[in-house]
Amino acid sequence: MRRWLALLVAATTSVVLIALLVPMALLIRAVAENGAMSRATGAAASVGVAAGTDDLPLAVERVELPVTVFLPDGRTLGAPAARSDAVRLAATGRSVTAEAPGGREVLAAAQSPQGTVVTRVFVSEDELTRGVREAWGALAGLGLALVVLGIVLADRLALAVTRPVDGLARVSHRLAGGDLEARAEPGGPPEVRSVALALNHLAGRIGDLLTAERESVADLSHRLRTPLTALRLDAESLRDPEEAARLGARVDALERAVNAVITGARRRSAGRETCDAAAVVRERVRFWSVLAEDQGREVEVSVPGTALPVAVTAQDLVACVDALLGNVFAHTPEGAGLSVRLGPRPDGAALVVADRGPGFEPALLRRGDSGGGSTGLGLDIARRTAESSGGSLGVSRGPDGGAVVEVVLGAG
Repeated sequence: MRRWLALLVAATTSVVLIALLVPMALLIRAVAENGAMSRATGAAASVGVAAGTDDLPLAVERVELPVTVFLPDGRTLGAPAARSDAVRLAATGRSVTAEAPGGREVLAAAQSPQGTVVTRVFVSEDELTRGVREAWGALAGLGLALVVLGIVLADRLALAVTRPVDGLARVSHRLAGGDLEARAEPGGPPEVRSVALALNHLAGRIGDLLTAERESVADLSHRLRTPLTALRLDAESLRDPEEAARLGARVDALERAVNAVITGARRRSAGRETCDAAAVVRERVRFWSVLAEDQGREVEVSVPGTALPVAVTAQDLVACVDALLGNVFAHTPEGAGLSVRLGPRPDGAALVVADRGPGFEPALLRRGDSGGGSTGLGLDIARRTAESSGGSLGVSRGPDGGAVVEVVLGAG
């Protein structure tokens, strides 16, 4: 914005200055020419007064400009000059001004007892433009100084506008990164101050909504405690120990899921946490490898041996990896191989899960509509995990026809 405002002011100032200075420059030149011609006319008149007298040679010497006097008998006094058509015209008794090589000539006719005396005063181009170049240089310098001054003032004005706007941008990025305590400092023009106040109000409103959401989740958890307890009691009351253990395990898994939802909601407004993506991915692949071995699936794993911190919690990354691998096992036939690759990026890390199944449907990219009887929430979990870290998720078709899901995670 600063550059565009400076260019706008420079263009506007230049147009105004051209509209003013060009006519002024032409006027200066016209005034200089008129002054030179006036001096030449005066000099010719002063010499013409002495025509026919003995003071004529002295009058010619007193004139600073080149003067030639053409006498009736054909003789000339002063600077040598040829009898041009203009001189012959002036000899008829008319005073004229004519163009001459290198300037202009002023011809004045005066009557003497011997006949018509023609006085010629030559005005050179330098005399016609005396002082014009200096005046034009002064005008150009003045115009340039005004343009520079306008650009400097425009830059100061633009800085007063862009500095608060840059502050608003920084605050918005902090809010997007999860720092809900970020607030903008109102400043600059009234409109920018209004935007800063609105952004602060929005940040406060977001905090209030998240607080209300956490309270709602906490209330929901308390409401679920009673039916979960009843289910646990029912499971323990079963006569078949194996059936009781199986239902008890299911109840424990449901309780852990509820606790995870509560923990995630409470952590949503806190500062961003990090985890070692290499350790998490390595552990989850080891967990799923047991099922892959039972189904005859070949698993290719490429995980760095060193720590790879990313801007998500270990619990969220576990849910993301489990969702991606669960999709592979749920939507590909037994025996279809898969690969899991984790690698560093300049801005974080990239997790790529590919399978050698029959392919995928474009609807996989839409929440709740994945086809094949799936809810489509697996990819949505992965997408939210990636976006919460400042990354992204992409789905494409692999060279073998299977699905390739790439999760880009921000650096921790």
